[in-house]
Amino acid sequence: MPFDVSLYSIQAVILLDNTGKRLFAKYYHPPHGQATDELATNEKKQFSFESNLFGKTYKQNSDIILFENKVVVYREFADVIIYMVGDLNQNETLMYNVLQGLVGALEIILRNQVDKKSIQENYDMTILAIDETVDDGIVLETDPSVIASRVSKPPTEDVANIKIDLSEKGLLNAFNFARKNISDRLQQGF
Repeated sequence: MPFDVSLYSIQAVILLDNTGKRLFAKYYHPPHGQATDELATNEKKQFSFESNLFGKTYKQNSDIILFENKVVVYREFADVIIYMVGDLNQNETLMYNVLQGLVGALEIILRNQVDKKSIQENYDMTILAIDETVDDGIVLETDPSVIASRVSKPPTEDVANIKIDLSEKGLLNAFNFARKNISDRLQQGF
C-alpha cells in the first residue's frame, strides 16, 4: 500500500477548556485538490467533533488516540487541553513532536503557567505560537525555544537600561552635548 506523502500533516489545532468549550480552533486542508471531509469547512461538524473528542479524551491520562478515522495527539493541563489532529495515515510520532514543541513554547511564553486564564490573557502570543508551529497544516518548527523566540523577542539589556531624561534640564544637557560635539568636529575638519 503506497503512502500518500504530503507536507500537509496537521488537519487541526484545537484548544478546549475543562468543560469542553473552544478556546481556539484552527482547521486546515490542502489548498489543492478536494478536501477529504467537511470538517475543515463545516462549523457545525467542527463543534460536534470537538464535543465528542472532549468526551472521549477528558481525564483519560493518554496522549495519542484514534478518533473518527483521525490520529489525535493531545496534552491535558489543569483546565486546558491542547489537541493536534491529523489524517489516519499520519505519523503520530511527528504529530507528538509538534505538540511537544508547541507546549514547550507556550510554557516559555506563559512562564510555565499553561492554563485557561494565562492563555486568554496572552491570546495573541498563544495564536502566534500556534502559527509559528503549524501553517496551513504544514509543520514549520518543533523546537520550543525557536518558536518562543519568534513570538516574543525580549529587548536586549543595553536597550532596556537606557534612561532618557526628558525634563528641561535633560534636554538642555543633550543640546549642549550636541553643540560641543558639532563644534569640535567642525574645528577638526578645518
